[in-house]
Amino acid sequence: MTTVTVARADPETDSLTGQLLVATPQIRDPRFAHAVIYMIRHDTTGALGLVLNRPIGDAALAGLLERFGLQSEGVGGTIRVHYGGPVGRAQGFVLHTAEYAGKGTVKITDAMAFTTEPEILRDIATGTGPRRSFFALGYAGWAPGQLEAEIRAGGWVGVPADEALVFDEDYKEKWHRAMTRRILDL
Repeated sequence: MTTVTVARADPETDSLTGQLLVATPQIRDPRFAHAVIYMIRHDTTGALGLVLNRPIGDAALAGLLERFGLQSEGVGGTIRVHYGGPVGRAQGFVLHTAEYAGKGTVKITDAMAFTTEPEILRDIATGTGPRRSFFALGYAGWAPGQLEAEIRAGGWVGVPADEALVFDEDYKEKWHRAMTRRILDL
């Protein structure tokens, strides 16, 4: 896993930090068709988020701990692995409920946080981790102004996020559910 710096967004901007970014049918990039992305950061330096509706499969927690050089003795169980986006696909991110705070945890909102330090996987394995979590490899990232241009072109809409939708495992319906939350300008 890796260290990611997350600047707090200015509340007076149109930041999508802590919101969902939902691909519209106009999106041209096939990697993002029907994507629902939780936005970890969106400010003047660019944007970073995790795709929420692309599960890859399940992985043994012991194997992941070993991969990250951590002790795996006595660890059992599996964790669902998701495609978080096309950037840094070897990097691991855990999006989770904010009651958990461990090494490297960054609070996004009062309800959500994320952690990039692999020790969170041990905490999840031993039952001392967050109440709900989402493990992804890779992330979606945009340079300054890039996401705003894609939104103006009609490729994305921002919608409110909540725990139920973020952690919902009905991946086929997540995009439809997110799209029903969009605010239409009449």
